[in-house]
Amino acid sequence: MKPLILVTNDDGITAAGIRNLVTVMKTIGDVVVVAPNSPQSGMGHAITIGEPLRLYETHIFQNVVEYECSGTPADCVKLAKHYVLRDKKPDLVVSGINHGSNSSISVLYSGTMSAAIEGAIEGIPAIGFSLCDFREDADFSHALPFIASITKAALENGIPKGVALNVNIPAKTDTPLKGIKICRQADAKWQEKFDYRVDPNGRGYLWMAGDFVNFDTEKEDTDVWALDNNYVSVVPCQYDLTEYKALKDMSTWNF
Repeated sequence: MKPLILVTNDDGITAAGIRNLVTVMKTIGDVVVVAPNSPQSGMGHAITIGEPLRLYETHIFQNVVEYECSGTPADCVKLAKHYVLRDKKPDLVVSGINHGSNSSISVLYSGTMSAAIEGAIEGIPAIGFSLCDFREDADFSHALPFIASITKAALENGIPKGVALNVNIPAKTDTPLKGIKICRQADAKWQEKFDYRVDPNGRGYLWMAGDFVNFDTEKEDTDVWALDNNYVSVVPCQYDLTEYKALKDMSTWNF
């Protein structure tokens, strides 16, 4: 029996990335798509509260059960499990392929990875895929064999309970990718700044900008190093954010 694979994303159901992801997943299993009806990048793990969710059947892909949702990526996974599929538990949730990197600290802001992590919360093995290319005409072709390989390995070996895989793939260049590296999340952050600008009507507004700063520049076991050196990075992520060393240290505090 073919595995049942739920596909979602944060760039919207008409994005090129999800079309490529569906194409790969159809060669592996039976596919159900529930994805946002508009871009949801940077939404993190937001869910819709206090507003109705709209769910409509679509006909974008061939031989696929598919719906577009008015909510966030996390909403899409919840609706898929509890409403669309009901008693059919997916064997795997895959999210993406995102336009742009979700390495390092970006995993916390990512709608792509939040959908995957929602799958893990629901007890479903999950993978988020991202291509480190923000261009609308990004070439996904070199990424597809790696996506297929990682997906098959995950189905064969199993993903630990409570874990979602964060997969990032370098943009296509003239140099072939070197392979796949299992990594940890790099210690890095965005140093933001806000530019004050004036619109054509003379009203002021703020535009967030900034620079990505990597504090792990000498470390070769991180996702940022892997990507900089033309490897596909795979980071196992957990939704349990407890810092257990701090938990032990704080047990001696006197309140």
